[in-house]
Formats: sequence, C-alpha cells, structure tokens
Amino acid sequence: MTMPLRPERGGFLRPFGCGWFIKEFLLGNRPYGAAAVDPQLGAPQAEIFYNYKKALIAEMAVDKATREEERLARAGKRAIDPENIEKLTQKYIARIPYKSTSCRYHSFVVYFSNLQRLGWVEFTDSPLLNHRSLGPPRPTSDLGISLR
Repeated sequence: MTMPLRPERGGFLRPFGCGWFIKEFLLGNRPYGAAAVDPQLGAPQAEIFYNYKKALIAEMAVDKATREEERLARAGKRAIDPENIEKLTQKYIARIPYKSTSCRYHSFVVYFSNLQRLGWVEFTDSPLLNHRSLGPPRPTSDLGISLR
C-alpha cells in the first residue's frame, strides 16, 4: 500500500513573515495591531515573540472566520455579512490555543540571532531590556566562585 505524496487540501497558514514583523515592530509601526514600541529603545525578544504570536493568532482567526462566513453564505444563498465575520473572528481568537501557531520560542531566538549576526537588529545595553546589562558585580566567595 502506498501513501500519496501530495499534501492535503488546506495546509499551513503563514499570513506574514517573521522577519518582516520584527522589522516593522522595532520601527514602531505596530504591525497587525501589535503594541507600540519606541524605535530608539527597542524591545526584549520575549515581547517581540509574544506580539508576533498574538498577531498570528488574530490573522488566523480572521482567515478562518472569513472562510466560515463564505461557506455559510453560499449554503444559505445570501450575501456575505461583515458583522458575522467580526463575531466569528472574536470567537476564533478566544478558541485558538497560543501554542498552535507553529512558532516555538527557541526557533524565534535562533532566527533573531541570525538577524543580529547580519547586523539587521542591534543589541541595546539598556538595563530595562536585557539580562546581560552591566550592573553591580555578583557576589563571589573567597575562592572567586560566583554565587547565585
């Protein structure tokens, strides 16, 4: 018995790219309704990742709601109602799990480090944004071993 090699109908939805989102987010352009960020200050990777995932969930919900409304309108032989799309979008946003958007934090960090190596994003030494900022020295023992 052989299995077909072609993919199933539908598939993986990626409404926008990760690199594009990072660029627009750090420029302060609020892509897909993300939180505003000061371009001079930047944002921590975890905040960028969180906003990226939330934007993916919102776009997935809009796509799913639009398809469902089109199907219902076709079945009922009526016009598409934008209000129904909005209601369905809110319903789907509440139901889509955070982990279902197929982007894991480790993958995001690796991708982000590649952007840093290319010089497309800059490291900031703000004590508010990063855990490696220069601060008071850590306490050490008499042997010079760092205590945590």
